[in-house]
Amino acid sequence: MYKTVPKRMFFSKGVGYHRNKLQSFELALRDAGIEICNIVTISSIFPPACKIIPKKEGLKDLVPGQITFVVMARESTNEPSRLISAAVGLAQPVNRTQYGYISEHHGFGQMTRQSKDFAEDLAATMLASTLGIELDIDKAWDERKQLYIADKNRQFTSRSIAQSAYGHEDSLWTTVVACAVMLIV
Repeated sequence: MYKTVPKRMFFSKGVGYHRNKLQSFELALRDAGIEICNIVTISSIFPPACKIIPKKEGLKDLVPGQITFVVMARESTNEPSRLISAAVGLAQPVNRTQYGYISEHHGFGQMTRQSKDFAEDLAATMLASTLGIELDIDKAWDERKQLYIADKNRQFTSRSIAQSAYGHEDSLWTTVVACAVMLIV
């Protein structure tokens, strides 16, 4: 039986502006470097032993028309000056033989840093939940160690990517995307 389990993953983000909403999305994908792919959105499990690679390395392996699995956050507006954001967060156990969790967050009124932090907290909370652990983000985050400590045997690292933008002043559609791009080989 064939199993489709990603071996590598990279993060990417982009923003696009256009008078048509769909074309603003296309331009955001272009800015992210993944517009040549047939994107299949997925959720949320980061495979054990999956390697996170630099965006530049991952983009080199994409070919036009490739079916590409992506965890994607996306937001759009055509309201001038409206702040939008999209973020993807990853919580990964320190023990890399265990799976991690990827969250998507998109919304209004958040700058990039706020959106990134929210996505990371969400990923950590969701991972803990899937493992049957109650996680109080405020108590679990260790700033010095830069990880979440659920208990002495369960520790998670986290990272994220986010894109924020203000709605275009000429009422063009503005779209932001943040993605975790999965590569099978």
